Amino acid sequence: MFFERQESGDRVVAVSMKLNSETRRQDQDEFESLILSAGGILVSSVSGKRLSPNSKTFVGKGKLEEISERLKLNSANVVIFNHTLTPIQERNLEKELCCRVVDRTGLILDIFAQRAKSHEGKLQVELAQLRHVTSRLVRGWTHLERQKGGIGQRGPGETQLETDRRLIQTRVKSISTRLDRVRTRRKQGRKSRLKSFLPTVAIIGYTNAGKSTLFNRLTNSKVYAADKLFATLDPTLRKLQLKKFGTVVLGDTVGFVRDLPHQLVDAFKATLEEVVSADLLIHVIDASSENYNDNISEVESILTEIGACSLPKIEVFNKADIAGLPYRLERDISGMPSRVWLSSRNGGGIDILLNSLVEKLSSKIVCRTLTIGLDKGRLRSTLYHIGVVKSEEFNSDGSATLSIELPIEQWNRLVGRTSSGFFLGKSI
Repeated sequence: MFFERQESGDRVVAVSMKLNSETRRQDQDEFESLILSAGGILVSSVSGKRLSPNSKTFVGKGKLEEISERLKLNSANVVIFNHTLTPIQERNLEKELCCRVVDRTGLILDIFAQRAKSHEGKLQVELAQLRHVTSRLVRGWTHLERQKGGIGQRGPGETQLETDRRLIQTRVKSISTRLDRVRTRRKQGRKSRLKSFLPTVAIIGYTNAGKSTLFNRLTNSKVYAADKLFATLDPTLRKLQLKKFGTVVLGDTVGFVRDLPHQLVDAFKATLEEVVSADLLIHVIDASSENYNDNISEVESILTEIGACSLPKIEVFNKADIAGLPYRLERDISGMPSRVWLSSRNGGGIDILLNSLVEKLSSKIVCRTLTIGLDKGRLRSTLYHIGVVKSEEFNSDGSATLSIELPIEQWNRLVGRTSSGFFLGKSI
């Protein structure tokens, strides 16, 4: 990648401050899991309270001295903050502590850099890294002379800084162009699925909630699943056969997290569009987590940001076996499935989810009779292929009258594609 990531195995001092200006409670366990996921070795933790961050170093003088002592005592070489630091704060902290300082955004970007496997994923992560590092370039050249004037006394720092910025801008433009092509290909893929009338169901949720394990359980796939944050970055699509309904396309997506960097949201738009275009969302929630309500709020916030908050969804409380909860179904005020408790690891409650998907997707089933002319053989073949034909009769003029049942979304797509060539009979 253009922005090189530091090697893993760093000895880390973790800093997490409780600020009165923050409305959400910090999750220390999640912060430590992020550090471990990045390959860091957590040797010490520093915590405290402040009314608001110090504009220069985020923490006060006393806390800064405590962090410095922890660094020396534990032979640590990295300090990671569970907060977003400004470039000035990050630079001042590195000057005072004489070591590398990483904020929460940089930590998440580093994990994404390690997890990205596909060409598309690597491009998206590199774009996010470049946008993040642009404002922090100056710290890389503080060792060069930049203030002296006169012949023979001018340092190269400013020139090198401008060169780096220009190179980064060129690289960002190049990556953005390539990601636009990726977005175009994904859009073409979605058009193909629309033409086949296959509904799309996207699995979303907080990171490490068990999305990929559930995906593998439903589709008998072998997508990488591990007890790690952001184990999945690249979206995966598979066909899923639902009894009494037919085929749907199931998609596994990247997990969300609190304070997900906007650079990542922007960079992963090509991937997140798979969520926006879905017919139904499966929101996977870790039922064993003490903070699952906060995690739900974070996911809902990101769905609002990408314009997917109004899509129909089923909330799946995974790891119910660990939480000691029974497998069950909860319905909303209209009587439709809204929440399912299950275990994707051992398969308990999976049948409840499958039945709920059928009921949810079939909630707007329409029944129609179609009279199709001889010149519309492809339409007849398509109807049989997607499994919506219930009966068929041939007429004396060679046309065929079909009785079909299909979701209203598929019906609308069918009508949109075929505006002429068949007669819409009476509803059954």
